[in-house]
Amino acid sequence: MGSCEGQETHVLMVTLAFQGHINPMLKLAKHLSSLSKNLHFTIATIEPARDRLSAAATSEKFPVDLVFFSDGLPKDDPRDPATLLKALNEVGAKNLSEIIEEKRYSCIISVPFTPWVPAVAASHDIPCAILWIQACGAYSVYYRYYMKTNSFPDLEDLNQTVELPALPLLEVRDLPSFMLPSDGAHFNNLMADFADCLRYVKWVLVNSFYELESDIIKSMSDLKPVIPIGPLVSPFLLGVDEDETLDGKNLDLWKSDDCCMEWLDKQARSSVVYISFGSMLESLENQVEAIAQALKNRGVPFLWVIRPKEKAQNVEVLQEMVQEGQGVVIDWGQQEKILSHEAISCFLTHCGWNSTIETVVAGVPVVAYPNWTDQPIDARLLVDVFGIGVRMRNDAIDGELKVEEVERCIEAVTEGPGAKDMRRRVAELKDVARSALAPGGSSVMNLESFISDITTT
Repeated sequence: MGSCEGQETHVLMVTLAFQGHINPMLKLAKHLSSLSKNLHFTIATIEPARDRLSAAATSEKFPVDLVFFSDGLPKDDPRDPATLLKALNEVGAKNLSEIIEEKRYSCIISVPFTPWVPAVAASHDIPCAILWIQACGAYSVYYRYYMKTNSFPDLEDLNQTVELPALPLLEVRDLPSFMLPSDGAHFNNLMADFADCLRYVKWVLVNSFYELESDIIKSMSDLKPVIPIGPLVSPFLLGVDEDETLDGKNLDLWKSDDCCMEWLDKQARSSVVYISFGSMLESLENQVEAIAQALKNRGVPFLWVIRPKEKAQNVEVLQEMVQEGQGVVIDWGQQEKILSHEAISCFLTHCGWNSTIETVVAGVPVVAYPNWTDQPIDARLLVDVFGIGVRMRNDAIDGELKVEEVERCIEAVTEGPGAKDMRRRVAELKDVARSALAPGGSSVMNLESFISDITTT
C-alpha cells in the first residue's frame, strides 16, 4: 500500500482529543515530513474537539489536515472516560471507516487508547502502526501482563513486588494504574483490548529513544518489538531551527498565558521551581497548600500551572506569595519553552510521559509526584533508572502531602549532595536525546526505515 517515488503518500493518524495524545501525533507528522516531502498527514479525532482544534490550526503553514468523526454521544454529554470508551467501541469503527473511504491512505497510525482502530485498518487492507505515547517501560509491563509472558502477584496488594526484565524491582503500586482493580474494569478492559489489537499492528512506534531505554527495548525484541522514534518534541528543544515544514503551532486545547516568559526573564539563572501536574489532573487543596508553604519557607521563586486556576485562589499562602512577587500562577503555558528557560532549576511534575520526555530533552531535574495511569512507573524510571530526580510521597499514615516532604525534595534536587550528579546526568541525556534525532541518529534511522516501509510499493 505504498506509492511510487515523487507520488504523495497519505497517512491517517487517529487519536483521542486529549492534549497528551494529539501533540505527539502532530510532532511525529512534523518529524516524518522533515525526512520526506512526499508524505501528507491527516489527523482524525472526535467531533466535540472540532471548535477548539480548528481554531488552533488556522495557520497557513499548519502541516496536517484535521478531520472529525462522531463518538455517538449527545453534544452536552460530559464524556467521562468509561462512557466515551464504551461509545467509541460501539460506533467508532463505522464512523472512522467513512473517513477512510474518502481517500486512499497508505498507512494508519493510532494511539493505544483506540484499540478498535487496527481492526478497521485491517478491514480496509491498510497497514497499521501504533504510536505508543508512554514509556517503553510501561509498554513492557502492559504486554507482559496481558499476554501472560511473565508472572505477576495479586494486584490487590500494593506492597507485593514484581520482577520483570530490564526494570528495577517494582511494587504493585509502581505499576500502571489501569491494570489495577482500583482503577475500574473499563480501564483494565481497555488495555486488554490494546494487547489483543497488536495482532493487527505492523509497527509499534514509541515516543522514546534507544539510548534512554535500551535495556527495556532489547528485552522486548523477541516478543512484540518497539521502534523508538523520539523524542517527539519541538525542534528548538533539539537545538534545531524550525523550517517551514516543522513550523506551526501545537494543537493546544487551552490558551497559553505567555506573560510568564517575561517574568522568567527577570529571574536569576537556575532559581525557579516549575510546577505542573498536566492537563487532566486537578490538584487537591491540601496539596496546593503544602507545596505553597514549602516554597514560602524556602523562599524560592516559582512558576505554577494550576488547572483550574480557581483552585489556587482558595489557598491564602499562595495568594500572598503571588502578590509579593515570589511566584506566578497560570492556567496553561508553553511547557517546552518554560522548561528550556535558563531560570528554571527543577520541575515538580506528575510524571506524564510527555512531560518526562520534555524535561529530559530540556535538561531539567525533577521532583516526581505521580498520580495515576503510567505516571508511577515513569517516576521509577526518572529516579531509579535515569537518575535525574527524587520521589515525593504522601504521608504513610494520613495519606496527605506534608510541607516537610516538599521541602526535602526541593532541597535534594537543587542543593543536596546528589543534586550535582542529577544535573550532570540530565545534561548527558539532553545531549544523547539531540543525537538520536540528528542525521544518522538512532531515531532518525528508525523513522527513515518506517518511511521506506510505507512508501515502497
